[in-house]
Amino acid sequence: ENLPEGWRMGKLSEVADCFDYKRRPLAAYDRLGMEKKYPYYGAASLMDYVDDYIFDGSYILMGEDGTVINEDKSPVIQYVKGKFWVNNHAHVLKGKCGFDENLLYLVLKKTKVNEYITGGVQAKINQENMMNIPVLIPKNNIVMQLKIDICPLFELIINKKRENEKLTELQSLLLAKMGKYKT
Repeated sequence: ENLPEGWRMGKLSEVADCFDYKRRPLAAYDRLGMEKKYPYYGAASLMDYVDDYIFDGSYILMGEDGTVINEDKSPVIQYVKGKFWVNNHAHVLKGKCGFDENLLYLVLKKTKVNEYITGGVQAKINQENMMNIPVLIPKNNIVMQLKIDICPLFELIINKKRENEKLTELQSLLLAKMGKYKT
């Protein structure tokens, strides 16, 4: 391995904690009558909105079964922030030991996970395999500098995403109102 001095290969368990024990699936039927306030995430995407949340903060969601791997062999991950609910098809991760969710996201985007997938008909990355995925761990001063450099970029991305969601809602509302006035 040609790693820079002070860098090393480690395991995901060294830089992330897993919060899968807090997940609770909600059937589509259960979500029908709910007020649509908080995002409800699945393995690969936002699936719905629900009237309660089980997580509050920034987390990385990694597909556990079904949609778990991208064409480049990286894991299917989502960066989520705020109050939200997660079903049992996505692992819930939070950075630790100097790694925040921004850095964790960037590291996982460049990590190959194909060797850690099990399952026949449906691909699966179980929790044990996930926590053993090798990740590149830079030396501490690099981790600190990366956090300083990338944090504002992630905040900008999150703000633009929220802005786009609000604009899409407004567009739908305006189009619906325009439809009422057509003759």
